[in-house]
Amino acid sequence: MADILLITGMSGAGRSGAAAVLEDVGWYVIDNLPTSLVDTIVELVSKPGSDINRLALVAGRQHVELLPKVAALRASGHRVRMLFLDASNEVLVKRYDASRRKHPLDGEASGLVEAIDVERDLLQPVKSAADLVIDTSSLNVHELKTKLLAAFEEATDGQRLQIAVESFGFKHGLPIDADIVMDIRFLPNPHWEEVLRPLTGHDPAVRDFVLERSQASDFLDRFEGLMLSLLPSYETEGKSYLTVAIGCTGGRHRSVAVVEELARRLREHGYAVRTGHRDLTR
Repeated sequence: MADILLITGMSGAGRSGAAAVLEDVGWYVIDNLPTSLVDTIVELVSKPGSDINRLALVAGRQHVELLPKVAALRASGHRVRMLFLDASNEVLVKRYDASRRKHPLDGEASGLVEAIDVERDLLQPVKSAADLVIDTSSLNVHELKTKLLAAFEEATDGQRLQIAVESFGFKHGLPIDADIVMDIRFLPNPHWEEVLRPLTGHDPAVRDFVLERSQASDFLDRFEGLMLSLLPSYETEGKSYLTVAIGCTGGRHRSVAVVEELARRLREHGYAVRTGHRDLTR
């Protein structure tokens, strides 16, 4: 059976861009597909003799109708994953202003901002049910490609749960695509050390400043234990992706060092983990 990926999300958040990336790496992509045709397309590619083994379907406007379709396909034995692309209202408004295109719900609202709010409310059940949510607000096309390739290239060692551990800065806003968020602003801040301020959590001096504190080692020991107790349950429930976000004030020092250390520890237990640092260059 084909590996099926349904791409949905907010209008303007990058669905077509994601489809182009996947098509470049060998997925068979159908863009702007009416939901009513999902069953027909899946049936065709599942017939004997079909050479399509990875199918990406970009949903049209009827996103909410995807949920019963996904449930039915999974009940039939298909492997189905759902990707939801999101972005902040401010970014979506800027993108629509730049493109000068009308929002799909423009005729059902009094303006662009209201149309975005209406769509966000309509799609909340879809977002909640998605296997993976990617916030494209601060991503350029290359960064989006990196995230997609990390998520949808063949999983290594047969592992189905893919774990992303990412750093961020609270002053730049919460990540809207995280499953678990941890706040480590209780740790001493290297920013106030003049010699450390221009460095990042990748630098040994900053890493040692952060990780050699008893507060950091105690936090990591406890959080590692929590993660190891949770991950088997996530796998049992069939979750394909888990994003853990760890935040400090600016996202350049403490969170970067802690993310890399947590990822190292989880890899020692056999988990495939990728790391990311949203605000490292800010």
